[in-house]
Amino acid sequence: MGDPGHRPHVLLMSEITADGRLTLKRGASSKILMKYMSHETEVLLHRTRAACDAIMVGANTIRIDNSFLTVRLVEGKSPLRVVPSSLADIPDDANVLGPAAPTLIAVSSRAPTERVAALRARGVSVVPCGEDRINLVSLMETLWNDFSVRRMMVEGGPTLNWHMLHHRLVDEIRLIHLPFIVGGDDTPSLVGGMHIDREEDMIRLTLKAHYLCGTNLVTEYDVIYPRE
Repeated sequence: MGDPGHRPHVLLMSEITADGRLTLKRGASSKILMKYMSHETEVLLHRTRAACDAIMVGANTIRIDNSFLTVRLVEGKSPLRVVPSSLADIPDDANVLGPAAPTLIAVSSRAPTERVAALRARGVSVVPCGEDRINLVSLMETLWNDFSVRRMMVEGGPTLNWHMLHHRLVDEIRLIHLPFIVGGDDTPSLVGGMHIDREEDMIRLTLKAHYLCGTNLVTEYDVIYPRE
């Protein structure tokens, strides 16, 4: 075991529309909008994956998008695929269960033993992290100590993004801006679940880079958390 308290450096990377949406509508795959990214931006995404030791997405994103989460457009090794899933309810046909890259499923103590056994039979690492739900802080320490993850990217949906930010686990954010407006009161946005009453509690971002990647604007930020 390594030193307690260590965790990977985390980059949250996402495409968003001009009105901050991740998908066309609730339940729709983000791939619908991602197909409008320029080729150069797709290469940037895969180059970023190749530069990381792990990539994390939520279980709901796996169910909707069924992504491979591998490096394909550039030379490089595919990172460890990390999926928090309290009940281990990953679809049997999920591409992340395939042999293209190693996969780790983080589960809670409520996960049915038969589901855990089925995942392990597929060659997947299953790590208990939490009682009723996933303890993300513990998961980050496990990734650092047991899987030598030093740099991780998150391509999550609004729920995972919120929990990662809520627990102050995100260090950087990189956004790919898509020139569309989709609207909708319940359309998923970059961060869901967060409601801040006081401006002192806002999570602030410091812009450190902005550039065109093909036809897409990309912005990069450091994350500044409020004082506790």
